[in-house]
Amino acid sequence: MNKTIILHHLLDMNDLPAAERWFYRYHIPEVLRNYPLMTRYVSYRAVPPPPGAEKFGYYNYKVHENINSSDEYGQIGLVGPTAEVVPLKVIMVNVPVTPTEDFMGRGVSLDKKTILRWVIAFRYPEGISQEEGDKWYLNVHAKEVMQQPGLTRFFSYRIIPSKAAPSTPGGMGAFLHPRSSCTANWHRISEQWYENSNGWVDSIIKSPPKYTRPAWAKYDKYPFFEPDVDFGSTFILERPTDDWLRNVPPFHI
Repeated sequence: MNKTIILHHLLDMNDLPAAERWFYRYHIPEVLRNYPLMTRYVSYRAVPPPPGAEKFGYYNYKVHENINSSDEYGQIGLVGPTAEVVPLKVIMVNVPVTPTEDFMGRGVSLDKKTILRWVIAFRYPEGISQEEGDKWYLNVHAKEVMQQPGLTRFFSYRIIPSKAAPSTPGGMGAFLHPRSSCTANWHRISEQWYENSNGWVDSIIKSPPKYTRPAWAKYDKYPFFEPDVDFGSTFILERPTDDWLRNVPPFHI
């Protein structure tokens, strides 16, 4: 069993109506027909970033989360994919169903805390192995992140290297827009939760803890990964916007 997490970014927000139509009318139904082994298929609409968060590789559109009942994708290829109608920048990774590291806040109560989820994808620079990078991230950086004043929850997934990205016949290039990009060579997905935007601003902008910069970092300030190159992130709420296995998307005009 594994989980696929996909972050979407619209290059131009004027494309939002066309993107929504493509997702609801074509892409989601085709995924449902082609991947019968999924046990969870939900999407979250990105919420406006806290002040200053745009500089952290902000992805402005959607987060999709699929859980597959097999390590194989189970794609049966009943129909070919309908091509994207607008360009998108996409991060797509596979992770275990549960976090590989649960740093803090597992017992957080929904009755006591509201939740703003900061979803983060990052990769270590070229030439730095996962093991070398994780030595810093797990033993040094994670401990410092937990000192953020507004942080309420923190966990991370080590990404599962993909044998092949989920695809319909012809591969992902069969439906990507000519100006779209999809990257899969990431090392980790992490989530840091705050009660609201002010909690994020207090933790990241106003009163951050002192961080230890890794010797291999090419970016000299937190998060020590270059935004939009080795670091992408977005903000979502606790509840999915759509649960596709429960509500097959109708198309209304």
